[in-house]
Amino acid sequence: MRFQFEDRGILIENNRQPLIEVDPMFPQRWSPRAFSPEPIPEEALQILFEAARWAPSCYNEQPWLFLYASKEKEKAQFLKILVDQNQTWAKNAPVLAFLFARRNFSRNNKANLWAAFDCGAAWMSLALQARTMGLYAHGMAGYHHDMAYDLLNMSKEEYEVICAIAIGSYGDIKDIPSSVAAMEKPNDRKPLEEVAIQWKS
Repeated sequence: MRFQFEDRGILIENNRQPLIEVDPMFPQRWSPRAFSPEPIPEEALQILFEAARWAPSCYNEQPWLFLYASKEKEKAQFLKILVDQNQTWAKNAPVLAFLFARRNFSRNNKANLWAAFDCGAAWMSLALQARTMGLYAHGMAGYHHDMAYDLLNMSKEEYEVICAIAIGSYGDIKDIPSSVAAMEKPNDRKPLEEVAIQWKS
């Protein structure tokens, strides 16, 4: 691959062990907070969004819209929207983004009840593509919803804000607050039998 980013600083060890063998890209994807401020070339960013573009969606509606900022002036605006704790570490990420879902189908203007679900598929596509390139993507629910519409000039009637996203290569855990660093490790998952149950009549 043309773009392959290297981790900076001390990389957290990922000891995740799947219960059943799966492609390594799944347990290797996690959401760190220690980002390197190393810039990401625009062409590399376009690869991430191209991966998201190919996510499946209801009626092929593709309701997702990623707004992103990689320049300091625009990033400062995006950063304001995040809650204080997320600002303490996301400020180091070279790219910040917000994911919006178009509320209605373009085909008939009826409510698209699956838009958020489809945006989740697009987000995961971006996150997995990021890992193949040596990058990380961290989705965030901690942001001020109304401010996202106001500062980004988005219509609340037309779009639903889904999440904020920090994107970058891994940095140094020493560059984030100790309270945040305490959470800096890949999380485990529930047992398989708790999330997938064969139904019997």
